Amino acid sequence: MSQKVSFDFSNAKFMASDSDVEAIRPRVLAAEKTLRERSGEGNDFLGWIDLPVNYDKEEFARIKLAAEKIKNDSDVLLVIGIGGSYLGARAVIEALRHSFYNVVDKSVRKTPEIYYCGNNLSSTYYADLVDVLNGKDFSINVISKSGTTTECSVAFRIFKELLEKKYGKAEASKRIYATTDKAKGALKTLSNSEGYETFVVPDDVGGRFSVLTAVGLLPIAVSGADIDLLMQGAANGREYCLNNEFDNNDVLKYAAVRNVLHEKAGLGMEILGNFEPSLHYISEWWKQLYGESEGKDGKGIFPTAVDFTTDLHSLGQFIQEGTKNHFETFINVLNPRRTVTMQLEETDLDGLNY
Repeated sequence: MSQKVSFDFSNAKFMASDSDVEAIRPRVLAAEKTLRERSGEGNDFLGWIDLPVNYDKEEFARIKLAAEKIKNDSDVLLVIGIGGSYLGARAVIEALRHSFYNVVDKSVRKTPEIYYCGNNLSSTYYADLVDVLNGKDFSINVISKSGTTTECSVAFRIFKELLEKKYGKAEASKRIYATTDKAKGALKTLSNSEGYETFVVPDDVGGRFSVLTAVGLLPIAVSGADIDLLMQGAANGREYCLNNEFDNNDVLKYAAVRNVLHEKAGLGMEILGNFEPSLHYISEWWKQLYGESEGKDGKGIFPTAVDFTTDLHSLGQFIQEGTKNHFETFINVLNPRRTVTMQLEETDLDGLNY
C-alpha cells in the first residue's frame, strides 16, 4: 500500500504566514531551478537527484546476490563506515525492521544480525563487539571511498585480522565486501590485491546522499528489506518532487517555511522530533544531511533532534520554556506497523481507564 508523506505547517502560521511563504516563493523556485539545471556550486555532486531512475542495474543485481550469500553464510554482518557511509542504511533498517532486530529470535528476524563500527574510536566498543562475534560466522562490508578514513581504517584492521584468524586469508577474502571508489584509493587497491568483491561509491554522489547506492543498498538488502520496492518508492518520491508546482509540492513548502522561520522570526535552530524509537536514526541521518549541506560560510540553521516522549522528560522543559531560539518539526507516523491494546483495569489508580 502506498503512503504519502505530507507537510502541515498550520501550527507555525503565527510566525510563517501564507503571505510570508508567498513572498519567499521566488527564491525557493530559483534554488530548485539551480538544482535542476545543475548550475550552482558543487554541481558535480548532484548525481543523487537521478539515482532512483538512473543507476547501475548490473551492480544492483550483484548487490542482491551478495546479500543472499551473506544471509546464507553469516550470522552477523559488520558494517564499517562513518557519516553517510552508514547513517542512511542504519536509518532505513531501523525504520523498516523489528525494533529489537539484533536480539529477536532468528525465526522472527530470518536474516543476519547487523552491527555498525568504524564510526568511533572507542577501544571498549570494539572489544565488546569482538565478544559479540565469538562463535558466530560473520562477514564485513567496509565502506570508504578513499580507504583512509581513520575510524573506518581502525575498525577494518581489527575485524579483518579477526576474520582472517577465523577462516584463513583465502576464505576471509570471500567474506569481505568493499564499497569504495571505482578506480583508485587505498581500499580499492587492497580489494584488487586481495580479491574482495567491490561495489562503487559514484563520483557524483556525496556520502550523505549515497543511501540509494551500494553504500546503503547492500546492508539494507541483507536486513531483508526489499530494495526493488525501496528504489520504486524513491522514484515515486522523485517524480513528486520534480513535477509538482509549488502550491502542490510539500517539499518546496517545507524549504520555504523553515527559511521564513529562520530569516523573519530569527530562529537559528530546527529540532526534529519523533514519537517512534525506530526513527531515531532517521533523525541522526537528517542531522548530517542538513548540517553538512547548510553549515557553510557562517550560515545555516543548526539541526538537532529529540526522541519523544523520552526527551519530554529532559529537554522538553527547555524547548517549552527556555530560550526561544528554535522551531520544531515533527515526524508523525499515522499508521504504525504494529499496535498493542491496553486493557481496562477494575481499579483505575493510574487514571488510564478512558
